[in-house]
Amino acid sequence: MDPDFSPGGGGPSFEFAFNEVNFSDRELRIEVVAGDDDAPGSSGAGAGGGGLADWARHRKRRREELLKEKESTTHMSDQTNCNEVEAEECDAYEENQEEPVAMIEESPPDVGQDAGDDGQGIDSSWTVVGTPVLRVKTIYISSAILAAKSPFFFKLFSNGMKESDQRHATLRITDSEETALMELLSFMYSGKLTTTEPNLLLDILMAADKFEVVSCMRYCSQLLTSLPMTTESALLYLDLPCSISMAAAVQPLTDAAKDFLAVKYKDLTKFQDEVMNIPLAGIEAILSSNDLQVASEDTIYDFLLRWARVQYPKSEERREILSSRLLPLVRFSHMTCRKLRKVLTCTDIDHEQATKCVTEALLYKADAPHRQRALAADAVTCRKFAERAYKYRPLKVVEFDRPYPQCIAYLDLKREECSRLFPSGRIYSQAFHLAGQGFFLSAHCNMEQQSTFYCFGLFLGMQEKGSMSVTVDYEFAARTRPSGEFVSKYKGNYTFTGGKAVGYRNLFAIPWQTFMADDSLFFIDGMLHLRAELTIKQP
Repeated sequence: MDPDFSPGGGGPSFEFAFNEVNFSDRELRIEVVAGDDDAPGSSGAGAGGGGLADWARHRKRRREELLKEKESTTHMSDQTNCNEVEAEECDAYEENQEEPVAMIEESPPDVGQDAGDDGQGIDSSWTVVGTPVLRVKTIYISSAILAAKSPFFFKLFSNGMKESDQRHATLRITDSEETALMELLSFMYSGKLTTTEPNLLLDILMAADKFEVVSCMRYCSQLLTSLPMTTESALLYLDLPCSISMAAAVQPLTDAAKDFLAVKYKDLTKFQDEVMNIPLAGIEAILSSNDLQVASEDTIYDFLLRWARVQYPKSEERREILSSRLLPLVRFSHMTCRKLRKVLTCTDIDHEQATKCVTEALLYKADAPHRQRALAADAVTCRKFAERAYKYRPLKVVEFDRPYPQCIAYLDLKREECSRLFPSGRIYSQAFHLAGQGFFLSAHCNMEQQSTFYCFGLFLGMQEKGSMSVTVDYEFAARTRPSGEFVSKYKGNYTFTGGKAVGYRNLFAIPWQTFMADDSLFFIDGMLHLRAELTIKQP
């Protein structure tokens, strides 16, 4: 069943036999009825009219109407298609249809069900009241070819067509599906399509899903993935019906849509207003990425709360969405302890779930470094514990309050992060606190004071907080090869006021090229390890 075609390549092609009476053993009668796309001002996606937004609106309306139609006919049974299939199997098959197709086989003359002038009967239970047939198209088909490509047609031709004179089958479709169906039938013979137009490809993909032609679904997915993508189209691909979005055949398309959104919106703060209007599936794609360039995980948490309050004004619905869909995307282990305290008091989050998330985060923070690395690398737990591309780099901080306030902050930077600093970039750390004051570290690439070469600099700053001044003894150190021990680079004493910073433009007293060289003394397994020790001795 379903052998792959290779368009233009070595796969089997029966293009010569499509709609040719000499190579066919059946006739397929296609009844076309009016669909929602015939409403005034609408344009059929299958005809290539309208944009993706129109296609999405029309498709949504069509799904809703067909769902109502399906509900109104669930009490009916397709006697001719399922006469040799167990009832349970028939029911399961009908439930699998996202858009139920009016599919019948014409009965033998001796059955006599609503016989027409030609002596062929049609099962009247499939007649849709109020949907007159606009036109009828009849084509010649090979049951063997269609059955080989589609379980749908395989079941059709395996049940109820025993006699040699039982040679007709009928499909009823909406007019907006006509072009897509003809393309699909042609593909089943030739393994290729005549279009690369996105709207029509989507309609063909829907038709291929309905008639279970997996090879066509895969082919449409490949074509759509190769075309330029927009936010609108990416969100549409993520909103495909469940029977499609869960299929392996279109997984590359949905993966490409997720990657597109994650890349476009990786600087979340830059597009914050725009992202506030993106639906849930898009938000999940964006926030699943490790490459988000956000200030910190605290920013992710705050954004999710704002987004959920806008999109889900009803508190019960909001709590459900946060609990089941959004909170699993938050990396609580990389949030600051101050923000974790606020998580425990947030009324939008179930208290039991909040307690579990915060406890797990605190246990991770207290764990040994090798255990943290193992959790971040584990395939099952990596999403919870992996760091993103935070603008404010996480720190490891040890605090003391006796005999005087003191803290030691450890900042690790990857070689790639340092490389991206050239020629004038900077990286800021998350804030850390000492004696009630907030401090931060910043790594720079800058010109040496004599303006003769670029070099690596490290600075210590105090956050804005009124006009209070604090005098701090500080020391900068870095691990060096081959010993791997921290070596002190500079010591100093400085009186900080809000917004002030102190540091060294050339921490290692070497040019940038030497600092970044393959044999650099300061990168150990691709990582630069920095340490800042702060002490407040004055009251």
